[in-house]
Amino acid sequence: MDKKTIIIGIVGAVVIGGLILFAGGKERSVIEGTINPDSKEKISFKEAVGKKAPDFELESIDGKIVKLSDYLGKNVVLFFNEGSMCYPACWDQIAELGNDNRFDAESIITFSIVADSKSQWLEIVSKSPNIAKSKILFDTARSVSKAYDVLYLDSSMHPGGFPGHTYFIIDKNGIIRFTLDDPNMALANDKLIKEMEKLN
Repeated sequence: MDKKTIIIGIVGAVVIGGLILFAGGKERSVIEGTINPDSKEKISFKEAVGKKAPDFELESIDGKIVKLSDYLGKNVVLFFNEGSMCYPACWDQIAELGNDNRFDAESIITFSIVADSKSQWLEIVSKSPNIAKSKILFDTARSVSKAYDVLYLDSSMHPGGFPGHTYFIIDKNGIIRFTLDDPNMALANDKLIKEMEKLN
């Protein structure tokens, strides 16, 4: 092989490699979760009530992309938690939210947001069918957790790395109406329903 052919081969390999990385990066951003890049949406947890909820897109356990703003007109509950490592407390709350019909009604939808990979939760659900009805979203890049300021709250056992046990209620207009960070990691269904009854 002459020098010219070798150089052309190297340049071609670099260009193809760059294209693969670029395409892979674009795909990952949707799967890992995104906050609108043109938006400056970010809130302080302590001052969140009354603020517009940051819009986001996250992949759900059924492979669909969930965009928060698509649920305007419904009351939305978000449950940020430590996910797979937080057994049994987080698993129990995820299951309770999924199996309680009050949280999947015409006017209400509930999402549990974890920082784990989808494959971890597919395995968990296959062994724990009580979680099968839960609407789990994957924030593996923690971009949504950062926008909602839940990484350094009292309930986190891994401050800065994972959310703890934190809830948001967002009204039909996309405004945050209630927040709860719970270091005790108790089941909160009844408390959340009482707060949502105040919205109607």
